[in-house]
Amino acid sequence: MSLVTLTVLVAFFHISVGSDTPCLNHGGTCQDDSTSCSGNYVSNLCSGSASRRCCESSSDPCAAIGGICKDDHLYCAGSYVTGKCSGGTTNRCCTSHNNGGSDQSICDNIQVISRDAWGARGPTHVTTLNHRVHLFFIHHTDGHTCHSETECAGVLKGVQNYHMNSRGYNDIGYSFLIGQDGRVYEGRGWGVVGAHTLHYNSLAYAVSFMGNFMDTLPSPNSLNAAKALVQCGVNKGYIEANYSLFGHRDVGNTDCPGDTLYAEIRTWDRYNYTHSATIQ
Repeated sequence: MSLVTLTVLVAFFHISVGSDTPCLNHGGTCQDDSTSCSGNYVSNLCSGSASRRCCESSSDPCAAIGGICKDDHLYCAGSYVTGKCSGGTTNRCCTSHNNGGSDQSICDNIQVISRDAWGARGPTHVTTLNHRVHLFFIHHTDGHTCHSETECAGVLKGVQNYHMNSRGYNDIGYSFLIGQDGRVYEGRGWGVVGAHTLHYNSLAYAVSFMGNFMDTLPSPNSLNAAKALVQCGVNKGYIEANYSLFGHRDVGNTDCPGDTLYAEIRTWDRYNYTHSATIQ
């Protein structure tokens, strides 16, 4: 064998191994998927033909809990679990747990989609809100609305990117958000100071309806979800039982939460705006 031929073969070997790196990083082995795999086959991690796939061992921590390692900016129908995948910190295990992403630890009586399930970025800083609040604010995002869990995950990521990249927030600003599918989506969640209502972030939680509600109302399911969310906060001790509810415009120069939605919340039992001195 000539030196030139040997050099080419060595180079080819290195290229092949290098292109199999994603599989190797998952603790797997690239092989033809017609052969037996002791764990699960995963596509798009190996070089070569489409039938050459990554066999991840059943001893893989993520595969062992029925998950697949993927970048957590991608939508996960269940919940992301940390510490089960190799690679960077954003490479996490997407599982089918939490009843399709619904986290009962957040609220028992409604479907709340956890941050992990919709693929939230990690916050750059967290300030704990460790006392009951007596105020609750209603907002709208004044942007795209959504009607399914997948669609809402995309809207949420857009809102979070805007808040963090353009406005310099530590995280998505709202405590929770609601889609037209009637699901509640965890923003900063309970026990965390938000960035939703200037001067009131440490005194209140806030929910934002995804969409613009100047001329239309949110769906009945989403309105009911908002009411149930506040009651959940009361039941879990995050909100005072005698709380007062307001719209964002009650304390700021803004159209939020939209004319039609604002008219609606003014009919709710705990809406309590009479003049600015009421809110303290």
